[in-house]
Amino acid sequence: MSEETKIISEFGKYSSWLNTLEDMDETLWSKPIAKDKWSVSEIIAHIINWDNHLLSEVIPSVRNEKGMEFPDFDTHNKKASDYAKSGISQSKLLEEAKDTRELLVKELKELSTEMLNKPLTANSVTHCPHTGTPYSLIYIVKEFTDHDNHHRGQIQQFLKENNLD
Repeated sequence: MSEETKIISEFGKYSSWLNTLEDMDETLWSKPIAKDKWSVSEIIAHIINWDNHLLSEVIPSVRNEKGMEFPDFDTHNKKASDYAKSGISQSKLLEEAKDTRELLVKELKELSTEMLNKPLTANSVTHCPHTGTPYSLIYIVKEFTDHDNHHRGQIQQFLKENNLD
């Protein structure tokens, strides 16, 4: 299995993990996971929002061999929070999260190894300031996997604290 396939496979595991949240108590679903933090529903909406951005903006840009553009994080994340609070049901949000991630994984699998690894800019920056690695779509997918895992850990800790793990 190629490194790219492993990264995409790991990224796709998020979909099945979402199934563990289906029986979560509705009151905890909307409760902040800690003081000044989002609720589980807001975190899930946040990840959906980024998945949608990758699908609608980043992948088409990569296909056209253009740089990747990312919106202002705070504004983008506020939209996700507002969406989670819009009255969408837990089951509907989880279904949307799974469907969006599965579509994104399908799209990523259709790209060639060359396209996944092609050096591209991210908001006009060529290299990650933390690692010095040149940006590419597969590098971004790996970063998003780390981001997902960070939020999964927060949710799992919250469930543990509420005796639901």
